[in-house]
Amino acid sequence: MLGQSFQMKLKLFSHKAVFKQKIKLLSEGTVKIKGFVEFMSCDDEKCLPPKESDFEFVIQGASLTIVIPEGQSTTSIKEQKKSEDEFFKPQVDLSGEASKQSDKIALQSSETSEKSGKPLWGFFLFSMLAGFAGLLTPCVFPMIPMTVAFFSQRIENRVKSILKAIIFGLSIILIYTSIGLIVSLTSAGADFANNLSTHWIPNVIFFTLFMIFAASFLGMFELELPSKLINRSDKQADRGGIIASFFMGVTTVLVSFSCTGPIVGALLVEAASGDFIKPTLGMFGFSLAFALPFTLFAIFPSWLKNLPKSGGWLNSVKVILGFIVLAFGLKFLSNIDQTYHLSILSRQIYLAIWIVIFTIMGFYLLGKIKFAHDSDLPFITIPRLVLIIATFVFVLYLVPGLFGAPLNSISGLIPPQDPQGFKMSSQVTGSSLGISNASDNGSNTLCEAPKYADFLHLPYGLKGYFDYDQGLACARKLNKPVFLDFKGHACSNCKEMESKVWSDPEVLKRLKNEFIIITLYVDDRTKLDESDWVVSEYDGKVKKTLGKKNSDFQITRYKINSQPYYVILDLNENVLVLPRSHNLDIKKYVDFLDEGLEEFKKLN
Repeated sequence: MLGQSFQMKLKLFSHKAVFKQKIKLLSEGTVKIKGFVEFMSCDDEKCLPPKESDFEFVIQGASLTIVIPEGQSTTSIKEQKKSEDEFFKPQVDLSGEASKQSDKIALQSSETSEKSGKPLWGFFLFSMLAGFAGLLTPCVFPMIPMTVAFFSQRIENRVKSILKAIIFGLSIILIYTSIGLIVSLTSAGADFANNLSTHWIPNVIFFTLFMIFAASFLGMFELELPSKLINRSDKQADRGGIIASFFMGVTTVLVSFSCTGPIVGALLVEAASGDFIKPTLGMFGFSLAFALPFTLFAIFPSWLKNLPKSGGWLNSVKVILGFIVLAFGLKFLSNIDQTYHLSILSRQIYLAIWIVIFTIMGFYLLGKIKFAHDSDLPFITIPRLVLIIATFVFVLYLVPGLFGAPLNSISGLIPPQDPQGFKMSSQVTGSSLGISNASDNGSNTLCEAPKYADFLHLPYGLKGYFDYDQGLACARKLNKPVFLDFKGHACSNCKEMESKVWSDPEVLKRLKNEFIIITLYVDDRTKLDESDWVVSEYDGKVKKTLGKKNSDFQITRYKINSQPYYVILDLNENVLVLPRSHNLDIKKYVDFLDEGLEEFKKLN
């Protein structure tokens, strides 16, 4: 059969599969054979994490004995096998014989696909915009007419000219996409994105890189590749012919690196913290936008007459990109601060720095501030005026955030609100959102003080637990369904969901009154007491931090490791309705909560 996901011929087994391996005995007597089998299960849309299973055989002549590890009974072996069968059973089972919980979790594939598709398209478009931005820099834009001149000389016929221009453009796309592919191949693994976005070492490295990129854009120095590398490529391009078109593309990439390097680096950092395909897709989008104008102008040289003249505006574009890179580089310091609970870079300080950065950017656009390589600004053009207005409007939008305003439109880019932080008098709470105290019906009543509540908090005055067992025990005591929330400190989509969906009065009312909320942070670096350590059923490793324990729980229980992920459970830990992930449709989220409540009431 042809596997749709793998695009190759696959052998299909029914009921059972037998794999044989011949073994040559090199010695007489009893022989002990050890090994392991690595396997994974897939359907047409996704795969479960790989799993390893150890085995050991003792061969005595013609007999075969399976050795049971010391301290493990035959019964425990059967239980382990049953557990593994349960863990790796197919996720899409609509036969009617599967359990209710398995059916509901099986259907999550469609929602996961819907969730993953939208951000990928958005990231692709963002990458293309980055490619176009790279064109409008002083070391790239002037190369367009130079490139056209290269393709215009010694042209024998029009067809050959077009062919060489196309090969030139494809060469640029191939080079950049190959870089993305390398990052993709080295960023695989269930925990890679989590570790990359939360561990202090990669975040410090990324912050340092962003600051270097920003300094380069602002004119402090130029990022340049070794001149020998550029000269060798340029010599190959001078030889002419089809191969010369490829080396002309290589030369273009190398020469433009001082301007595109920071953009490409920032794009790869963003992509590497996402799923497997993101880096390749991002580099393809960037290179497509970057190569397209070069190729089109090489094919249609007459279009050059419509290009604006090079000048000081090119350096202005570069400086503006420097301000943006400087602002977004703070995200990596914020990740460290939130994950390790350092309480240094608070939301107010973060916003204050942004306000200063974008205010300086506004004055730069006005011509009141000049950097190296800037020319005089005799007058303000209309496009520049539009940028000035947009910049100062954004600054004014940020100011109320210092006093507790939610800033919903950028909630995924900034630290979350601190429940103990300073708030405006009209702070965002249940009452300010139109929810009266009379409707609480004993809401926010917990059975005991939650673990980890000294450094973990819920938004909008909500109360809940941050330990699964503690929250489940309270739900059983109060006879309420469990609202299980998998999230992360560095999860932008989690912040966006809380800011734009949880803040809705109808959503907030249900969360406050009808559920016991259990929020599990999958990236928290808090060390656990040894008594709270767990041995993973997924990879067999000991999980010693709160985040790793919660992440392992999500993977082993629900076969998914993306956040946010919302699950509604009954008191027997069965899933009541199809779990949900990132989706900003408030009505669908309310329906999700109502369906969960309705299913819970049917059981009571």
